Amino acid sequence: MPEGHTVHRLARTFGDLFGSRTLQVTSPQGRFAAGAALIDGRVLVDSQAYGKQLFLGLADGTRPSDVLWLRVHLGLYGAWTFDGDGSTAVVHAIGAPRRRVGERETAPAGPAGAVHADGSWTAPAPRGAVRVRLLAEHAVADLTGPTACEVVTAAEKDAVVARLGPDPIRDDHTGDPGAEVAARVRRSRTTVGQLLMQQEVLAGVGNIYRAEVLFRAGLDPLRPGRDVPAEVLRKVWDDLVVLMRDGAATGAIVTTRPQDRGASGTPGASAPADPRRRVRQNTDDRPGAVDADDAFYVYHRDGRPCRVCGTPVLVKELGGRSLYWCGVCQV
Repeated sequence: MPEGHTVHRLARTFGDLFGSRTLQVTSPQGRFAAGAALIDGRVLVDSQAYGKQLFLGLADGTRPSDVLWLRVHLGLYGAWTFDGDGSTAVVHAIGAPRRRVGERETAPAGPAGAVHADGSWTAPAPRGAVRVRLLAEHAVADLTGPTACEVVTAAEKDAVVARLGPDPIRDDHTGDPGAEVAARVRRSRTTVGQLLMQQEVLAGVGNIYRAEVLFRAGLDPLRPGRDVPAEVLRKVWDDLVVLMRDGAATGAIVTTRPQDRGASGTPGASAPADPRRRVRQNTDDRPGAVDADDAFYVYHRDGRPCRVCGTPVLVKELGGRSLYWCGVCQV
């Protein structure tokens, strides 16, 4: 399941490729045919992310105030695949299937489909079970495997957002979102490690950010939420704001401090990783980028020495997901 920064990058991609353009909306798979018919021929006027929810606002060309929203939650297996005629740069895929794209955006070798002598372009045929296809003059986006895909009204969209906790990447919160998150955590006896993954407490945090921000706070993930001081939870929120906004800007999750990376770090920093568990980053091939193996403190580092204290990183299942932490640094 992609982290929230990935969904924010998706919203930006849709705005760049399809903003103010009329879209042909179809359901090649057939399962979304009724929904596609509701928004076919509409103009993309807005693209938003809130936590792990993507909202695409589509207006009737003759009635601009008449906006319907395509709501998509990728879940564990969903992904968007993009192609274009070569007139603008597009990523190839953004989404959740970890063996295919993971947290990385992949770029195509060149334009897909057919570019004709008159300059027109025919999009490539859908590949796989495409739930919904959005097609504009110069680009196409195909959605496969989402947990949720539906057309909603503005009121229904607002109701979905109202059920979510604050999103660290957004800056349009009312009140004090850090205090709100702290209050929501401290109302529960559930472990703080589980609460940070509950979208009604904190929107957009996934397994990587959960593990890493708890390590950076020195916080035991198995501690009941009600026992965590409010000032510690406020620091967790502030840290997530910095880390997740950086992820949204760069396309990579990097949580380690420079002194804790590579051979110059602590005893555990340069221990070899299992290449089969490497988390691919969008910046892997960028000169000067932090290598994926140096990007995390504990995530997927179970059994390897902690970067700070050298004791083996622990792992256990918590709430159906693997939790990684250091039993010495997080007390």
